Amino acid sequence: MSCMTRQAIFEASVSYFLSPIGEFLEDETVTEVMVNRFDQVYVERAGQLYETDAQFESEDDLLSAVHNIAQWVGREINLEYPILDARLPDGSRVHAIIPPGCRAGTCLTIRKFTQGGLSLEDLIGFGSLSEEAREFLEICVRLRKNIVIAGGTGTGKTSLLGAVSAAVPEEERIVVIEDTSELKLRQQHCIYLEVQRPDQYGRGELTIRQLFVASLRMRPDRIIVGEVRGGEALDMVQAMLSGHSGSLTTVHANSAHDAVIRLETLSMMSDVEIPVYVARAQVASAIDLIVQLERFSEDGSRKIGRITEVVGLDANQQFEMRDLFVCRLTGKSRQGRLLSNLSSTGTQPTFAEEPSQRGMQDRIQYSSAVWRTDT
Repeated sequence: MSCMTRQAIFEASVSYFLSPIGEFLEDETVTEVMVNRFDQVYVERAGQLYETDAQFESEDDLLSAVHNIAQWVGREINLEYPILDARLPDGSRVHAIIPPGCRAGTCLTIRKFTQGGLSLEDLIGFGSLSEEAREFLEICVRLRKNIVIAGGTGTGKTSLLGAVSAAVPEEERIVVIEDTSELKLRQQHCIYLEVQRPDQYGRGELTIRQLFVASLRMRPDRIIVGEVRGGEALDMVQAMLSGHSGSLTTVHANSAHDAVIRLETLSMMSDVEIPVYVARAQVASAIDLIVQLERFSEDGSRKIGRITEVVGLDANQQFEMRDLFVCRLTGKSRQGRLLSNLSSTGTQPTFAEEPSQRGMQDRIQYSSAVWRTDT
């Protein structure tokens, strides 16, 4: 009799306990499964929420499924630790919260993992991006610009981060740092670092900040941080300024201006005491581009709303920014999907001459309006 691997046993056990929602976990059109209560299950398809008829037999059945996942990943979920963050064998992300943290009963949310992730071409197909903007972003990645992807919850920041990362040249060494490992880049030379929560005795914790500091000693050509949400923002900004250009990250913000203010605020949360004007000056110098994502509730679509250059600080020490691309809604398709066009504003970035200075003219086909090619 062949011996099952630990991974195979985990898969079999998870599929048994999660069988009431198994069809949605296998359905590639479903991006998220939300179990609000044992008898109330919603799914997300193409950005829209749908209620389903699926349900667990009882609260106990749902709780058993959560305990089973916790046991396999070596975490605790109980009255003392009522929240669980974990990953299923296929890479899907699991978040569970049990009473008293959740009043109606155990709540389970599973964000599906898409193998290989989306490409920029896929985003053009979805109408989230234009050929001109795609080419512009790819050239900016090759020019080692520091790019921040900003957006609210569920706007697709991680998906876009993965898609933009595809433009990093194959020969570079990439270190990826995430809270929960979601990115799977197509390049061969990638090291994936993941945050670790402490055990019940407070041991074994690894924070984004610790991983970031460690990554700087790993000779990275690029550092990609899944999301900055704490004092590690200062480490990242300072690394960008000291020779680790070409970094990519995401931040939770609803506009480009909010994004830089948030990075400034997060930098101040570091244990290094710095005055606000220093934090602001460093963010203004370090960040080159903000790519702003928006989600439209009308049809659930996610689109790039703007691509904005952070120029620096003006005479009043305020952030100076300029929109290079803006998305304009142009109508609706017969299927009721919003149609839009993300096009150049006619403003050129401060680094408009760099592609021709670096011999990249052959890469410019669609975005010539953005670059100066006459040098």
